[in-house]
Amino acid sequence: MTNPAVVLIGPMGAGKTSIGKRVAKRLGVTFYDSDVAVSRAHGPIEKIFADHGEEHFRALERDAVHAGLDQGGIVALGGGAVLHPDTQAELAGHRVVLLTVSPHTVGSRIRGSKRPLLQGEDPVARWREVYETRRGLYEQLADVTFDTSTGPLQDIVDAITEWVQENT
Repeated sequence: MTNPAVVLIGPMGAGKTSIGKRVAKRLGVTFYDSDVAVSRAHGPIEKIFADHGEEHFRALERDAVHAGLDQGGIVALGGGAVLHPDTQAELAGHRVVLLTVSPHTVGSRIRGSKRPLLQGEDPVARWREVYETRRGLYEQLADVTFDTSTGPLQDIVDAITEWVQENT
């Protein structure tokens, strides 16, 4: 692999897509979002979950992740994509950026979300539960971590861009 991707991982609502697009533009590289790829090819994620279940979605997601990593550039993964052992192994060849966000901040970002794993009485409590089960894995896979809870988005974009340039 001559040009490893820069892969953004982290919990739902951390800003992987919005930050990833801006970092890709700044670096003049492609941007790829595994959730968008799955939706384009197979329809809305919430419908895939409802009609076929999470396991089927994860298989589609795995294929999308592999395609994105092959493409290179900036690749944003869905929050649960890192759960697949093949994805975990494949990430070893790439630069992995963990984006984190506080539960306090994420509330406004996920309000009204159709995300299947956040449905129910208290989406923020559900988000916390999902994040806590994945947190150790995120930290283990990441080369660097940036918190997106406060400050201008541009500051985070600048910091990630600088890190990527220093680690190319």
